[in-house]
Amino acid sequence: FFFHTPHPPSNMAAQMACFNVAVPGLAKSSFKGQSLKSASAARAPVASKSAFTVRAGTDYGLGLALNTTADKCIKKGGRAPVPLELEKGAMPLNTFKNKEPFTGKVRSVERIVGPNATGETAHIIIEHGGKMPFWEGQSYGIIPPGTKVNSKGKEVPHGVRLYSIASTRYGDDFDGQTATLCVRRATFWDEATNAEDPVRKGICSNFLCDAKPGAEVMMTGPTGQVMLLPADPATPVIMVATGTGIAPMRAYIRRFFVEDVKSWEYKGLAWLFMGVANSDAKLYDDEFSECLKRFPGQFRVDYALSREQSNSKGGKMYIQDKVEEYKDQVFQLLDGGAHMYFCGLKGMMPGILSMLEGVCKEKGVNYAEWLENLKHKGQWHVEVY
Repeated sequence: FFFHTPHPPSNMAAQMACFNVAVPGLAKSSFKGQSLKSASAARAPVASKSAFTVRAGTDYGLGLALNTTADKCIKKGGRAPVPLELEKGAMPLNTFKNKEPFTGKVRSVERIVGPNATGETAHIIIEHGGKMPFWEGQSYGIIPPGTKVNSKGKEVPHGVRLYSIASTRYGDDFDGQTATLCVRRATFWDEATNAEDPVRKGICSNFLCDAKPGAEVMMTGPTGQVMLLPADPATPVIMVATGTGIAPMRAYIRRFFVEDVKSWEYKGLAWLFMGVANSDAKLYDDEFSECLKRFPGQFRVDYALSREQSNSKGGKMYIQDKVEEYKDQVFQLLDGGAHMYFCGLKGMMPGILSMLEGVCKEKGVNYAEWLENLKHKGQWHVEVY
């Protein structure tokens, strides 16, 4: 539905005016003075924020250093050629199901956050040999090995956990043979014992983060149509992500600026709002920095670092606070046909919706009708947990 829904025609000059006039100096930097430090589940079950935590400095076997990805998966000197036959045909959907999953193979698992990050997040490349194609914005299901005892006392296999895919259909090697997942390891810190409780850790995330090259992974899908990109490559795209909700956004950005997709050459403006705890918790910052250098007039990134920045009221800077700083520009882009994508913790949505309601009130616009119109035109894409 979202992929084929028509929207108002885009006008590049108008987009540029909104981007550049409203935010002076964008061509030089998209961060208003924030530095871009290169070295600094999607919908897998997540417990409450206070329950699943990892203390900074905990090494689970991947080390504590941040492994950059731009040097390995962005072609030097220009866009990467890709097998364009993957642009043809119908959208893949539910090719593999729970009872007959696909067996993928882990190629690599790397930690992509620094030592002071509040948790461990891994960049995981899985080989599918071209047998499990997908489109940007879709998800894979992962079935962790082992069994559990259900409510009836019966031993059954573990259920499927969904993870948004963090690469384009071409994968990090641009050959259509792999897919990438961005997975945060879920652990439970027991304050009473001042230690982690291994019984209550996330089964699937730990399985993936602990996987060694060559390990087999049972996979289902691909699933999902809500987060697909618009059909028109001139459409401005606003992306709002927290934590591993960056996964589909990375896929979009790679399609926009890294790959040479001649039949879908991106001409619009892409604006990413990313929320994490601190600089060490930034995800794919080195890739986004490189894209920003190459496409300063089309790409913008703004971080909300809750433990390092303050909002206008003196409190912690959360993602909704950062979006609010640019509420007029965001509103203008949406009115001009932009698509807005949200992925990550559902806690960000009330603040963002409240902010947009306030903008509508300031402008004398009926908020309920305005938002419903965005949804009706397919401009509003939400996948939160």
